[in-house]
Amino acid sequence: MASRSLPRLRPLELKWIEDGGQPRLFIRDPSGVSPHAVTVPGWVALLLGFCDGSRDVEEIRSAFEGRTGRNIVQQQITDLLDQLDELLFLDTPRFQAARDAQIAEFRTRPFRPPSHAGAVYPTDPTALRKALDTYRRVPVVPTERPIRGVICPHIDYQRGGPVYAQTWDRAAAAVQDADVVILFGTDHSGGAGKVTLTRQNYATPLGVLPTAVDIVDAVAEAIGPEEAFGEEIHHRKEHSIELASVWLHSVRHRDPPPMVPVLCGSFYRFTDGEEDPATDSRFDAVIRALRESTRGKRVLAVAAADMAHVGPAFGDPRPYSDQDRDGLAAADHRLLGAIVDGDAAGFFGQLRDVGDCNRICGLPPIYLTLRFLGQTRGEVIDYDQCPADPENGSFVSIAGVVLE
Repeated sequence: MASRSLPRLRPLELKWIEDGGQPRLFIRDPSGVSPHAVTVPGWVALLLGFCDGSRDVEEIRSAFEGRTGRNIVQQQITDLLDQLDELLFLDTPRFQAARDAQIAEFRTRPFRPPSHAGAVYPTDPTALRKALDTYRRVPVVPTERPIRGVICPHIDYQRGGPVYAQTWDRAAAAVQDADVVILFGTDHSGGAGKVTLTRQNYATPLGVLPTAVDIVDAVAEAIGPEEAFGEEIHHRKEHSIELASVWLHSVRHRDPPPMVPVLCGSFYRFTDGEEDPATDSRFDAVIRALRESTRGKRVLAVAAADMAHVGPAFGDPRPYSDQDRDGLAAADHRLLGAIVDGDAAGFFGQLRDVGDCNRICGLPPIYLTLRFLGQTRGEVIDYDQCPADPENGSFVSIAGVVLE
């Protein structure tokens, strides 16, 4: 945590928007610790870029004036920092106290309530089952092969529902047979290389999925409780595990298997070439602990993982054409080729070689699922490119895969 004298902006959702023809920066806390969302002028956005925990107020003022040629007094900066601190946007003792209080409250609940029920899917169990059935547009026969792994989307059901349905229907027998499910999900607000656990149970409209606390504790012991639970509050609002777990629960709702919910933080420092995930001691410890604590059990490993995020909605300079989309499909299928070969290193290597230019937000959970499974072979069940803006120039690609 940075001191108040060396202000540091927390990991937040930052997005440029147009307001009256002027660019403004939209700021929101995806972890939900801060309930606020604000927009600020462009000059404030530039100033925030200097709030990285390495500069005091005078150094921020000097850097800002040197970059822009615009004069600003310290009091303006101090007033802005006070407002950001009140909004819980800075990494300060005020934020830490708020986060600790929220974590304590989260842990005392009987279960983690669904945070996207009523928006992405119905809250009523009967209505939920009917809604999921509407996505079953192609009959799928559950495979009798010994499925050990599943890659499924974590996009909303309205866009990804058919891919979810085909994937989970194909893996239905494996879900029924599983003694435990390890569900790796993308932590969209997670720290670089973080693996975040919780002992809390996930609930869906169909009931409660029990968490395998003994396995969670084994992993926490392997990497240390601070590492394992330091960002636990992200489980409260993160949608990746939740949206996959609803489908898991729908397949086996009468006697749901114990689940190990694992949120996976960003891999940017690996795709930037700073480090190699294959030599990261934390990942080694996580995989070893998961294997040892589940030895003798029938384990289903699931990666709740979308693929590419491309187009102006995600920062690309121009809308994607039909030709661009064909190129994206080819790149995605090269990645899927490595996945169905069980090649974690090859999958990651493809993304490192291009600096993850297509923003594969499912990279961490897919990589760790492949690492956990070890030698495996698979099959691509379905693939789609889902529109991500009204102009139909931005897309999120998704896929369903089963692994033996």
